[in-house]
This record gives sequence, structure tokens and C-alpha cells, in this order.
Amino acid sequence: MNNKNESTLATRLRNERAFSLLMTADAAAQLVKDGMTIGVSGFTPSGYPKAVPLALAERAKKGDKFKVDLYTGASVGPEIDSAWTEAGIISRRFPYQTNASLRKDINGGKVAYADMHLSQCAQLISSGALKPVDIAIVEALAITEDGDIIPTTAVGNTPTYLLQAKKVIVELNTRKPLELEGMADIITVPNPPNRTPINICKASDRVGTTYMKCGFDKIAAIVVTDLPDKTRPFSPPDAVSRKISENIIAFFEQEVAAGRLTNSLLPLQSGVGNVANAVLSGLQNSRFEHLTCYTEVVQDSMLDLIRSGKVDFASTTALSPSPEALEKFLGEVDFFKDKILLRPQEISNSPEVARRLGVIAMNTAIEMDIYGNVNSTHIMGSSMMNGIGGSGDFSRNAAITIFSAPSTAKGGKISSVVPMVSHVDHTEHEVMVLVTEQGFADLRGLSPKERAVKIIQNCAHPDFKDALMDYFERACEGNPSHTPHILNEALSWHIRFQKTGSMSV
Repeated sequence: MNNKNESTLATRLRNERAFSLLMTADAAAQLVKDGMTIGVSGFTPSGYPKAVPLALAERAKKGDKFKVDLYTGASVGPEIDSAWTEAGIISRRFPYQTNASLRKDINGGKVAYADMHLSQCAQLISSGALKPVDIAIVEALAITEDGDIIPTTAVGNTPTYLLQAKKVIVELNTRKPLELEGMADIITVPNPPNRTPINICKASDRVGTTYMKCGFDKIAAIVVTDLPDKTRPFSPPDAVSRKISENIIAFFEQEVAAGRLTNSLLPLQSGVGNVANAVLSGLQNSRFEHLTCYTEVVQDSMLDLIRSGKVDFASTTALSPSPEALEKFLGEVDFFKDKILLRPQEISNSPEVARRLGVIAMNTAIEMDIYGNVNSTHIMGSSMMNGIGGSGDFSRNAAITIFSAPSTAKGGKISSVVPMVSHVDHTEHEVMVLVTEQGFADLRGLSPKERAVKIIQNCAHPDFKDALMDYFERACEGNPSHTPHILNEALSWHIRFQKTGSMSV
């Protein structure tokens, strides 16, 4: 390495010992052996390692036969989920994914997938309930004098993987600006019965350090890269997602008018994806101001809300905007530095903190039934889509829990409101408000029969409304119980779709 490169790296590698650990991605990849458990940094396609995972995939493609268990924060970029799936090296994967190739292998039985609440993952590992991490592969902004790791644009489960791993491979990403240093707020919590309260009483409370504990004794390799995160582009909000956003805002206005909320609402949590991004974007022209966010991912619309002054502060575990918005953000880090905190996902998704702050949880559904149960993971009850992610962490502990979805899917062939969901992730006991482009149903305090009428009237698409009401009325006549169902018809809509390609009668 020439003197110029050494001088540049000295701002990021702050101990001479680090320079002796520098190696190529191919050399670092040789440290991974068959049967190992690998923990990687990142949460969504943000802050994840790239060069070493690609080198591992190349090893397999050249005939080196090995398989590993893969632990992440949530979804990660294609350099891991796509490349490792195509190379056939993933044996087991958790806790969340959004990759089409990986999804195919999960549903095809080639990859064992454990879907779990994101806030629980760290404790399951640190308590020994799951296999220990052999090697952590993590992206870093810098390595401190003591060998601790400064994260880039995501934290996720990385602090736990660093503490639990036998060895650590660090990808030092020089593409990420050093101005990001200081945005992280890192704490790890002890396992029960030694756990103490997490002292966060507002989204902006800082309670930890700006680095993740590691130490040079664990670091086995340092690989310098400048590869960008392959974050996902967002589609412009369409008419349906804009209407969903308007209906959520109408619900907020109802709450303000009733005196239950102010114009600053409560801290907002929003899921990931196009609909979630569109929902937040609708707040830009609303009456609401001085908003805060306590969430797991910051996307384009939340960055825009901060820029405009609508949102004062956002606590998260990952920055995952579209590629264009990410480049813009990386050029404006100084503006955002006192307005965003990056925390470990066991803190960003902490049920304790969500309950204390009284968040408004806004997440998307695949389908919802007439009694308020929500399926957010499985297509037709069997095929995994992505996973529950952090939605359950928030929905079970929020002051207000909202689930939204377009009222139909597959060009109108599927009703998102059904007699009985084909898989239950969020029960009627935690779901408070359902929203489609047709309207919103405030379910708080309603009996099952009252919920059914409101959901059908306010949320179902007109093409399916009469059939849903017919089912409900016949269920009440034949079985006048607390939650009436006609069991041999409850899933007939799904069966009809599988046979004919449409839920329509």
C-alpha cells in the first residue's frame, strides 16, 4: 500500500494494528468454512457487507462445496441474499428477507427459514437459544483505536453479532462519508433476569455510544471497499396509495377533533415499501407539524418530511432510501446529523420503548378478515412473502395500531378483505384501525359482529362487498355465537382463487 492510501485510511483505521489485518476480499472469504453460522451487518439493503459475500459466492461457483447458516438484521442487499442463494450456500436464514430468489428457495424447501419478531432476535442469540455466531461480517465507517466498530447507515443486530462472534471480518467502506460518525446510539441489553429499563422517554434521547464494541482480538480481517448499498427504488405514489394515505390522515383528523391527539400526533412508526412511503409522503401537505418518528427504517418520504421541517426528529435502525435519495442524503449528512439517531434493532423495535412513547404503528397487510385479524406474511396461507419483520413489535405495543392495504390485488381478482385470513400474524386483539383506499374502520371497543359490519362497509372493495355481507349474515343466522363463521366456507374464497384464478363468485 502506498503512503497516500495509508494516509487516507488513517482517518478510518485509527490504530496501526489495523493495517496488519488488511487483506483482499478473496483472502477474507477463505476464513468461512462449511457448517459455520455467519452474522452480517445491515438492515434492509443498507449498511451490509458486499465484497466478502460476493467473494464467498464466487468460491462456491468455482466448485468449493460449503453451506452456512445466515443471520442478518432484516433484509439485506443482493450481494448476499441473491448471490448466496444462487450459489446454493444458504442452509438456514433469519429473521426477515425480501429477495425473490431466496423466497423461491424458502418456499421450495431448499432453505430453512425462521420468521421472527425483529426485536427478539438479539436475545435469542445472546441467550444461547440459537446457534452461536462463528464469524460476523460487518460494514464499518471506521475502526477506533481500541478496535471498536463505527457503523455506516444501519445498525440492526450488528452489536450482538460482534459480541457473540468468535471472529470478525470488517469491510471498511470508504464510500460512506465520515460525517456519519456520531449518528449511532449503541447499547446492548443484558439477558433476563439482569435487564434494566431502557431510559428512552422521547425519540431524541441518546443513551449509548457512537460505536459498537468489538476489539482487535476478534478482528481477523479488514477489507477496504467503496461499493454502494443497492437500496430499492420506490414507485411514485399511485391513486390507490394516495387514497390510503388520505384515509389515514382523515383518521388522524378525527382523533384531533375528539381531543385524543394534537397536531403533533404521537411518535410515528412506519413499515417499509411503496405503500408505507406513500402514506408518509401524504403528511407533507397535512395540518400536522413538529412530528417525531420512532421507527425501524427511514425512507425517502421521511427524509423529505425532515427537510421540510414537518418532522423534528427520527429514531431508527436503518437509513434505506431509494438510490437517488441515498446519494442526496450522503451529501447532506451535516444537516441530518442532529435529527436522526441510528440504534440497534432490539432498541429501535423495543416493545418497552414503543409502549412508553405511545407510538402510532402503521404497517401493511397482505389480507385482513371481517373480524380484524391480519395476515402480513403468507400468500394463500402457505407461501412466505417476506416475513413479519418489526410489525408485531410495534402493533402489540402501540398506542394506536393501523394496518393498511389496497382493497384488491391481482388486478381485482383477489379481495384483501376476506371472511377468514389464511394465516394470522396480527390478531383482532391488537388491530385497532384498518385502512384501504375505500376508507378506514376504527375497531376500538367494538364487538366482533360490530367490527365485521364496519370493515365490510368501510374497507371492502365494492366488487366484493355484497358477497362479504352475505357470508356474514348467513354465518350469524346459522351460528349466533360471539364470532360467527361458516367453517366449510371460511376459506372458500382462497380455494376458489386457487381453482379459478379469481375470488369472485
